[in-house]
Amino acid sequence: MTETKNNGKLIAIITMCFIFAMISFVTNMGAPFGNIWGFEYPFAKAWGNLMNFAAYLFMGIPAGKMLTKYGYKKTALIALAVGVIGLAFQYLSSLVGAGTYVFTYDSIPVALNLIIYLLGAFICGFCVCMLNTVVNPMLNLLGGGGNKGNQLIQVGGTLNSLTGTLTPLLAGILVGTVTKDTSMSDVAPLLFIGMAVFAISFFIIRSVAIPEPNLGNKDIQYEHSPLAFRHCLLGVIAIFFYVGIEIGIPMELNFYVTDLGFEGAAAIGGSLAAAYWLLMMIGRACSSAISGKVSTKLQLSIVSSVAIILLLIAIFMPESVTFAISGHDVPAKSILIAACGICTSIMWGGIFNLSVEGLGKYTEAASGIFMTMVVGGGIMPLIQEAIAKSAGPIVSYWLVIAMLAYILFYALIGCKNVNTDIKVD
Repeated sequence: MTETKNNGKLIAIITMCFIFAMISFVTNMGAPFGNIWGFEYPFAKAWGNLMNFAAYLFMGIPAGKMLTKYGYKKTALIALAVGVIGLAFQYLSSLVGAGTYVFTYDSIPVALNLIIYLLGAFICGFCVCMLNTVVNPMLNLLGGGGNKGNQLIQVGGTLNSLTGTLTPLLAGILVGTVTKDTSMSDVAPLLFIGMAVFAISFFIIRSVAIPEPNLGNKDIQYEHSPLAFRHCLLGVIAIFFYVGIEIGIPMELNFYVTDLGFEGAAAIGGSLAAAYWLLMMIGRACSSAISGKVSTKLQLSIVSSVAIILLLIAIFMPESVTFAISGHDVPAKSILIAACGICTSIMWGGIFNLSVEGLGKYTEAASGIFMTMVVGGGIMPLIQEAIAKSAGPIVSYWLVIAMLAYILFYALIGCKNVNTDIKVD
């Protein structure tokens, strides 16, 4: 009996980690797909990503309520079905004729196929928001919370980073060079892969027993909001800042190197940004190996401090200090900025793990609030870019340092549960 239970738990863990990987696979379609649409609609290059992140703002809290009402399993099944629909809409955009114009934006006629694609991206945003809401607390629960819970989140995060790196790579192989003839049909294999994996995952999860600690317990009374817990409230703010940090660091790094203007600068800028994401994967893999023994609080404190130090050195380092890449002298500070990927790698799992510790019956609702705060990945990089345009890209990293300082504060002080008097069972 015990062996059967353990096997079921292992299958649940593997499935959740697999879904964690698919979240990044689908989310990171936005950038390469944006390059395709951006050729005809320069203003819409980032609209797919924007629609994806915007969905979190609308779906985060409802997803948390779905967890409370329907449980982890049903919410995951609904999310996977929604994901298939979202990817199908994006594929449909390749079948609709480009000559069917809907309106004009910035003096450019906008065709129906772009609207369908953006709708698909928005629907996929609903999907990944719900999946994130399920996966993070589920892995934490399967690990028993604490350090072991964080360890499983970091394992899932490692796979998440891996697929995040593979998606643009596969898209590049399929597309090659983007021209006026490039269309969504060229990346259809990616969409089909996504739909197939979601469909397979649907049937796997449907047949697997998923722990449902609070589902069906009609005696549960929710006297408070998860935000009544100080460490959860401060953690929600930390997640908002973290996603802004994660997106803003490589974005401005890419812009900074590209704007140096030498031949091949854009390629080197992209490579450094890719190195940042690769380091995130390495960092999560390392964290997953040590999280059973090294506390989440200590890990988060160390990486926050190191990231602040790296960025401070980068800001004050003269541009005359260079590093040779592909025969070009690139400011060495760009290497230090890319190295921050090893630090940001564990922050998502670490903050979530500390923020839901001791929440009990409020965990599901808290997860929904956390997903809403992913919108920080759209807001804070916009503020950073505004600073970069007025004062320079390197100066904009002071904003990142300020956000990292808050996360350091959270790791050292803010993560302590001071509301142990609130009933959580």
